Amino acid sequence: MARIHQALLIGLIAFSGLTPVYAQNMSQIAKVRRGESCPHCNLFQADMTYLKVEARNFIGARLRQADFSGAVMPQTQFTGADLRDLNAYGAILTKANFSHANLTNASFVGAYLEGAMFRDADLEGVNFAGADMKGARGLTNAQLAAACGDAATRLPPGLHLKPCS
Repeated sequence: MARIHQALLIGLIAFSGLTPVYAQNMSQIAKVRRGESCPHCNLFQADMTYLKVEARNFIGARLRQADFSGAVMPQTQFTGADLRDLNAYGAILTKANFSHANLTNASFVGAYLEGAMFRDADLEGVNFAGADMKGARGLTNAQLAAACGDAATRLPPGLHLKPCS
């Protein structure tokens, strides 16, 4: 019996070395807070409230559960990024690129997304209430069918959102 426990313990230790670490990377978050780009970084739950940067690169970054409330990040690249559960309340993301990004359950309430690119982005459960998306690009009604907005949401012509409940 002792050999079985020892074998299980060795197996768990060996397996744990193969498991990816998903905790915050504080040094990478600090880098972003200083205004630097951070492609493919682990910025899980990063506090970027009121951050002001322009044309930064977060391609492929893990920004799940990050807070962009009040941030000003025009022309920033989020292509292929994990932005699930993002809070971007009142953020200014003019001409940001969200192509191929996972935005599941993100909140863009009151956000300014003029000219933002959403080509092939996953918008499942996204709340665009009060967002200004006039001039947003790469959006389809099929994508928006999984999201919601309100009477104050501004969309490009021909696009529609269901009301948030």
